[in-house]
Amino acid sequence: LVAILVLDATAFEVAALGTIEFLPFILFTLPAGVWVDRLPRRPILIAGDFGRAALLATIPVAYVADVLTLWQLYAVGFLVGICTVFFDVAYQSYLPSLVERTQLVEGNSRLEVSRSAAQLSGPALAGGLVELLRAPFAILFDAISFLVSGLFVLAIRKREENVPTRAERKQAKSSMKAELREGLAWVLGNPYLRTISASTATFNLFGSMMFAMLAVYLVRGLGMSPGLIGVIFAIGQAGYLLGALAAGRISRWIGVGPAIVLGAACGIAQLLVPLAPQDARGAVPFLVASTLVVSFGVVLYNVTQLSMRQAITPERLQGRMN
Repeated sequence: LVAILVLDATAFEVAALGTIEFLPFILFTLPAGVWVDRLPRRPILIAGDFGRAALLATIPVAYVADVLTLWQLYAVGFLVGICTVFFDVAYQSYLPSLVERTQLVEGNSRLEVSRSAAQLSGPALAGGLVELLRAPFAILFDAISFLVSGLFVLAIRKREENVPTRAERKQAKSSMKAELREGLAWVLGNPYLRTISASTATFNLFGSMMFAMLAVYLVRGLGMSPGLIGVIFAIGQAGYLLGALAAGRISRWIGVGPAIVLGAACGIAQLLVPLAPQDARGAVPFLVASTLVVSFGVVLYNVTQLSMRQAITPERLQGRMN
């Protein structure tokens, strides 16, 4: 919304911003996995949160100084993406050291409950803030949220086990290249991990194509206000909470594999977006229903497949696998 409403970015420029934000996942994920396996994960989480807070805070500052440009959004998006890569790989690798393997589905479900609660309130709050204060100042609240997140992680006291020391790595003569090769061999050699990777890549490819254009379509194609967009996503993302609460039960009822397939199949509800009427009022039920079903499926898929990945992977390979 900063790019669309404040800087009057074109559809291509908005899509480019989404691409740049996701580019670190292509460039840095594999080496991040190696570093996450080499280092304690909690400090990586804290640095990722505090780094994102500082980077995002530069946007409202630049706006007040009347020097905000699209290039700054690109730079902040890229650097925030790097922090997110390390945070995401580290938190997925950190959970197995906090709970038993038999508790992974429950642990991931509880993480998704907290995430979905934020996703229910976040979009509505953001839409209201954009209309009240303008989009750059809404990002200031986002920066503060990352600061609070880092303080919560800082409060975790459980000691992390099995982190190799520098001397142990040197004695094992493990290089970045060798550790990368070992991680890739583990994922590509395991039929479950290999097919999950292909499934997730397919969803991310087409989902990214759609979501890169969605905000532009809602604002300029359907004439929706930021407040209405926030309300639509707030209501629709109740599916995240429902999925988080139900994931454990569903995986117990029908099994982990069928639960993963069911979660992925919910993605077909994205068809409701192009099928919606071409006016703001008529499109609202279609957009809410699409977001509800897709968000439910995403959480069901993520909780079950992530728990399975964590359960079948040795502790020392968690970072590289993720």
